[in-house]
Amino acid sequence: VQILQYIIYGIASFFFLYGIILLAEGFYTTSAVKEMHSEFKTTMCGRCISAMFVFLTYILGLAWLGIFGFSAVPVFLFYNMWTTCSAMKSPVANLTSIDNICVDVRQYGVIPWNADPGKACGQTLADICNTNEFYLSYHLYIVACAGAGATVIAL
Repeated sequence: VQILQYIIYGIASFFFLYGIILLAEGFYTTSAVKEMHSEFKTTMCGRCISAMFVFLTYILGLAWLGIFGFSAVPVFLFYNMWTTCSAMKSPVANLTSIDNICVDVRQYGVIPWNADPGKACGQTLADICNTNEFYLSYHLYIVACAGAGATVIAL
């Protein structure tokens, strides 16, 4: 978990610096700067750097689109589990006994089919639903998915 935390810090630092570099590069390639410095000519190196930034931004946009897609899977999984937990707590919506209500995580492809506790039913599911960690992780996955979506839009 600690290594993942350092990886996230590194990615955040990289994107902060990359945003500043893109802002500076965009500022220096606008016509306002060209008008201030009339002898300023576009060089081949400047064109290559601009093309490199466009290409790198395109590749990073595709990568973050993949991250956004993969971060939607746990949000979907937790939403379905949260809906099942709500149905267990509501006697009006619940037509079966609590022991017959199950959540099978294996069907989402998150864990293999031969995983032993791949299914949570009855009181085990109710215990999972009543933990604070369940709701905290659900909200953190939503924030991560929204952050990845915002990054895709920004790129």
